[in-house]
Amino acid sequence: MSKLLSRIAGFFSNRTFIGVDKAGNRYFTRKEEIDGILKEKRWVEFKGEQDPTSISVEWICWLNGQRKVAPTPEEMMELEARRERVRLNVALLKKEEEERKAREGSRKAVSLGKVGGPDLKSFIRQFPSASEGIIFFY
Repeated sequence: MSKLLSRIAGFFSNRTFIGVDKAGNRYFTRKEEIDGILKEKRWVEFKGEQDPTSISVEWICWLNGQRKVAPTPEEMMELEARRERVRLNVALLKKEEEERKAREGSRKAVSLGKVGGPDLKSFIRQFPSASEGIIFFY
C-alpha cells in the first residue's frame, strides 16, 4: 500500500512540464525507477474534454517515444504553415482537374456526338476466333 501511495505522490511532485499545444493540451514527463531501470513516463493533460483527435502527430510521436525531443513552438508553427500550403495546393489542383475534365467533356460531346463506354465490337475483333485453329487444353 505504501508503494502505491509513494507512486501517487511521486506522480504529482516530480513531474516536469514539457509544453503546450495549440488546443491547450499540456504535456508532462517524469523519471521513474521500475525494477531497477530508470524509465521516462510521458503523458498529456487535456484542456477540457478528453479528445485524442486534438493531439497533433508530432506530440503523439513524442508521447509514444518515437521522438526523443518534444516539438518546439517554432517547429509546430512551421509545420502548420506547410500543411496550410499543401491544403491550398490540393484545392488548386482539384479545381484545375475539374476545369480540364469540363473542357475535355465538352470537346468529346461536340466531336463524337455521344458519350459512352468502349466499343465492344472492335474489342472482340482483336481476338482470333475458334475457327482460326486455336486449340484449348483442359
